[in-house]
Amino acid sequence: MKIQNKEHGSPYDRGSADSYYNRRRYPHRGGVGGASGSRIDELTAAEIAEYHAGYDDNEKSGDKKDWG
Repeated sequence: MKIQNKEHGSPYDRGSADSYYNRRRYPHRGGVGGASGSRIDELTAAEIAEYHAGYDDNEKSGDKKDWG
């Protein structure tokens, strides 16, 4: 799957961030301040797929927040 939008606040970005911070999967976009706007939970099928791609890509990389 080719991701068109990896900008801050995009579904891909939010999926990646949720994985990084060890949060559960909950597809959304926005809600991180600035130009990302308010958090949006109602996504299209394509946006949901992009969220999961971001989450999966970060899981594969093993990049996780060190809370220590």
